[in-house]
Amino acid sequence: MPVAIALADDSLIVREGLSQMLGDQAGLDLVASCPDLPSLLAAIDDVSPDVVVTDIRMPPTNTDEGIRLASLLRERNPEIGVVVLSNYAEPEYAIALLESGSEGRAYLLKERVHDRAQLVAAIEAVAAGGSMMDSKIVEPLVAARMQTEQSPLSVLTAREREVLAEIATGKSNAAIADSLVLTKRAVEKHINSIFLKLNLSFVEDVSKRVKATLLFLAETETSPVP
Repeated sequence: MPVAIALADDSLIVREGLSQMLGDQAGLDLVASCPDLPSLLAAIDDVSPDVVVTDIRMPPTNTDEGIRLASLLRERNPEIGVVVLSNYAEPEYAIALLESGSEGRAYLLKERVHDRAQLVAAIEAVAAGGSMMDSKIVEPLVAARMQTEQSPLSVLTAREREVLAEIATGKSNAAIADSLVLTKRAVEKHINSIFLKLNLSFVEDVSKRVKATLLFLAETETSPVP
C-alpha cells in the first residue's frame, strides 16, 4: 500500500510545489493539502494519513503549529509519522519536537526540500517509525560538546551505545531493559553513565534524554534510527 500523506503549508506556492513533487513519486499518495492547522486537523480526522508533512509555522498563530501538532498526534494518533519543514535552523525546535520521543519524527530545513530524495527518505523513515534530523540542526549541539576532533560518543562503551540507541527510539527504561535483556537497575546505571560522559548530568534546561538523542542522531543522520 502507498504511504498516505497529508500536507500543510500556508504558502500556496509551496503546497503546489510539494504536491507535484510528492504526487509524482511512486509509493506515495497525497490525500490532503491544507493551508493551516485547523484544516489539517480536520483532514487527519477525515482521511487518517500515515504521515503528515507540515510547515513549522502557519495559521492561526504562525508560531509553532507544526511542533504542537506533532505533540498532539503523539498522544492522539501515535501511529502517524510527522515530517516538520522549517526555515529555521534552531536546535530548540528540534528539541521540542523530540521531547515526547524521536520515533516517527523528522525535522528538515525547507532549503533541502528541492531534493526530492531527502524528503522522500524522511517520509519513508517516519512511516516506518524511524527518525531523521537535518544535519544543520544537530551540528550546533554536537559542536558545543566537541572537546576534541573525535566523536563525543566515542567515550561510551559498546553497551552504553546500545542503550543510547534505545533511548533515541523513545523507549522507557523498562522497555530498554526488555529489549536488551537487562535488569531495570542495570539500565539506570548505564543511562547515568551516559549522561555523565556526555556532560549532561547537570543539564536542567531541557531533557537529558532529548539532548543525548540529538547527539546520537548526529552520527546516524544518513540513515533512519531503527
